[in-house]
Amino acid sequence: QVQLVESGGGLVQTGGSLRLSCAASQSLFSINTMGWYRRAPGKQRELVAGIASGGSPNYADSVKGRFTISRDSTKNTVYLHMNSLKPEDTAVYYCKLVGRRSITSVPNDYWGQGTQVTVSS
Repeated sequence: QVQLVESGGGLVQTGGSLRLSCAASQSLFSINTMGWYRRAPGKQRELVAGIASGGSPNYADSVKGRFTISRDSTKNTVYLHMNSLKPEDTAVYYCKLVGRRSITSVPNDYWGQGTQVTVSS
């Protein structure tokens, strides 16, 4: 079973920066998309940023210009660089990978366990 291991969350002051990392526990035959979602208290989970294989990244309007998603395909790792953090960015952040384990398998969704990001005012 593919596991996604997240790291990099924590407590930061308004205006600060954090970098989240998400690494797959094993190599996959192919990766369709990698992305980051978040769930704030009392709110639904939302897409923060995503990047498809060979495609351009896309961002939620609320984070455009502040967050950057990047991936290292050789390490099956995706990053989320977060700058100019605001209290409203406080949430549990989850990474998601859509990929195939082998040439004969269908694409599956894999989720990380979540990492807490707290931005103090």
